[in-house]
Amino acid sequence: MPKQARSALTRAAIIRGAAEVFDRFGYGGTSLTDVITQAGVTKGALHFHFGTKEELAMAVVEEQHAIAMASAGRMAEQGHPALESVIRLSHELAGQLISEPVVRAGIRLTLENGTFRAPAPEPYQEWTAVVEQLLEKAVEEKDVRAVMPAADIARFVVSAFTGVQVVSQVLTERVDLHWRVRQMWDLLLPTLTPPKKVPYFRGVAAAGHLARGGDNLSGPPA
Repeated sequence: MPKQARSALTRAAIIRGAAEVFDRFGYGGTSLTDVITQAGVTKGALHFHFGTKEELAMAVVEEQHAIAMASAGRMAEQGHPALESVIRLSHELAGQLISEPVVRAGIRLTLENGTFRAPAPEPYQEWTAVVEQLLEKAVEEKDVRAVMPAADIARFVVSAFTGVQVVSQVLTERVDLHWRVRQMWDLLLPTLTPPKKVPYFRGVAAAGHLARGGDNLSGPPA
């Protein structure tokens, strides 16, 4: 294997190992020795790629953010109504939080990052911007009523999801997360959506809860 490819694989292994430890113990409870053990690399290999624990934590956050943005990009290519894409994305992120250590660690570190550096708003800002763009399109598609600016709705949706997943983690270790995301949409949709379209979009949220599917849905009423 070429040296560059080996180096990339080692770096990826370090990030994943670090994510698994950060996910369990948080930033303050994690040591570089823990990461070396979990990743199965040498001390020299770790320090070749990352000089400090803070650099490593930020690499995990960046990887988590890249995963989230990739999900948003894939969703945009699927051609769903924009509001449906927002709902599906919320369940996609919920699924990643349940199954993917890098995502769990990245989210945890983003919430904790005031403990090891100045709080970094970029992940929340970029995620809110994605939701805002989709909501603006949903207004054009007449699936969302312009009850307030799309930017304000997007910030509230991201804030609501963040709170839902944190409480789900504390109370059930995210066992009920898809159900709680469904409940979130059940509460929000009557405020955001024309009444005749609420059942369809509640169905999208329910499909995400039940199977993270819903592709058999034919679209909201005209």
